Amino acid sequence: MRLPHGRSHFVMVGDVCLHVREDGAGSGPAFVYLNSLGSDMRIWDGVAAALPGRHLRHDARGHGLSSAPEGPYTIRQLADELRALLALSSATRVVLVGISVGGLVALRAALEWPELVSAMVVCDSAARIGSEESWNQRIDAVEKDGLAAVAPGVVERWFSPGFVDREPAVFAGYRHMLERTTPHGYAATCAALRDEDLRGSLDRIEVPTLVLCGSDDQATPPELSLELAEALPNGRYQEIAGAGHLPCLERPAVMARAIEGFLEEVGDG
Repeated sequence: MRLPHGRSHFVMVGDVCLHVREDGAGSGPAFVYLNSLGSDMRIWDGVAAALPGRHLRHDARGHGLSSAPEGPYTIRQLADELRALLALSSATRVVLVGISVGGLVALRAALEWPELVSAMVVCDSAARIGSEESWNQRIDAVEKDGLAAVAPGVVERWFSPGFVDREPAVFAGYRHMLERTTPHGYAATCAALRDEDLRGSLDRIEVPTLVLCGSDDQATPPELSLELAEALPNGRYQEIAGAGHLPCLERPAVMARAIEGFLEEVGDG
């Protein structure tokens, strides 16, 4: 089966309906994008538009237009659903581009199915993000008071200082995206983050990996990303100046250039 090109559509993976989009064409590995907590595939619009080739995006369970079954979720569960989508798309070799929780999903996928992954870009992420206590506090707040309880602080960390003053409409729009995420889907993904720790497995992930991080990221600071890059056998680190936790929104062209340079360096450009 080949997924339709150039429009949003829906596929069933087990009992979960996933919202998927595939664009572009090319003979090289497909770019496969993995979203952050509280976001959907639209965060990749600028990066995908700046890169040539084939692009596959989807809203992870609990987010966007995909199903939001009751949780908790696991990173392995999210990776398994990614694997099923790749089978549907007929993509045999891919470049995984994951941000935040999506970076953890990319790392898990490269650990489990290295034969599928030509190269990997892990952005503003780490082998272990946060602590059990911090995630439980976030889950409790969302379950009690909804996304409105955490949205202001979360969205501020997505961007660099001063962004809200420079781009108030953009800031408001992405806050709307976060706030319209289902609270139980968000909390269930927090549980996946709480329970995943890949620090003991990084030496087995040999896929060439570019680790990117916004210079102003407060959620997963640059030192965490540098630590990840140094622990990966074929990792390298690059900082994106003037960006917060989601450089794909704030500096998409810079991020795309970094990815292109990396793929040329490792022979996948």
